[in-house]
Amino acid sequence: MRVFVAGATGAVGRFLVPLLLEAGHQVTGTARTRAGLDRLREQGAIPVQVDVFDAGGLVEAVAAASPDAVIHQLTALAKGTPADNGRIRREGTRNLVDAAVRAGVTRIVAQSVAWAYAPGDPPAGEDVPLDRTAPPPRANMIGGIAALEETAAELDEHVVLRYGTFYGKGTWYSPDGLVADVLRGEGNAGRAAAFVGRLQADDGVTSFVHVEDAARAAVAALDWPSGPVNIVDDEPAAARDWLPVLAAAFGAPPPPAATGRAGWQRGASNARARSFGWRPRHSSWRTGFTTMEGAERT
Repeated sequence: MRVFVAGATGAVGRFLVPLLLEAGHQVTGTARTRAGLDRLREQGAIPVQVDVFDAGGLVEAVAAASPDAVIHQLTALAKGTPADNGRIRREGTRNLVDAAVRAGVTRIVAQSVAWAYAPGDPPAGEDVPLDRTAPPPRANMIGGIAALEETAAELDEHVVLRYGTFYGKGTWYSPDGLVADVLRGEGNAGRAAAFVGRLQADDGVTSFVHVEDAARAAVAALDWPSGPVNIVDDEPAAARDWLPVLAAAFGAPPPPAATGRAGWQRGASNARARSFGWRPRHSSWRTGFTTMEGAERT
């Protein structure tokens, strides 16, 4: 299969491209920098330099690749802001889908999130609606996610991967990532807080997914039926449980304990992904945090 990967050098893309190639696919990947293009070329992909906000350039790039499927892994998490990320979800996805339609592509796999569900108690399945009545600033994120998912659904075959919180190499939740800075009180703590808010060891539930498991899901999703699929590990957990483990893995002091949670902090179920045959190799953050490259060994 010919696959066009938008965001091929990001946190997921750097693992995704080699997996696609290993599976026998021909991969065209996008990058914005010379270093990114060189990395893709070294991996064996066809590199293309294009900006997702350049609608005309994107039409040309997708047409030249003539793909059977598009995989959307674009974010602004590396150097952007929440507003930048929202713009990619709205405008970037619009441009990418329009380019896919112009090229005759009928299948897309798109990156979404698993913490956009409406408030409730049990981990959310895909039948739970998005939290469309959330107040600002959460409303801005929900609006971007809804726009991304609705735009992707314009293609006949559309799989929306609702990823849990990423951890592992190249993510915020890595020993050299932004969350580690927050926990240690150093580096880019202020920037990370703008995205993730205040880190508290409270009752709020999070579902995690190792970034390599996220990449494996994107490869598998090329053969999945249309619709949203939660890509999370097997153990949704309250921050009072996972945050001390993460802090220890990063060599940081444990945050003070707290109580309470927002209604949307409920985690997500991976039952649908498992029904398609996907299994997270990192089944729990408990072992995943401590086995990350650069993590403290205790």
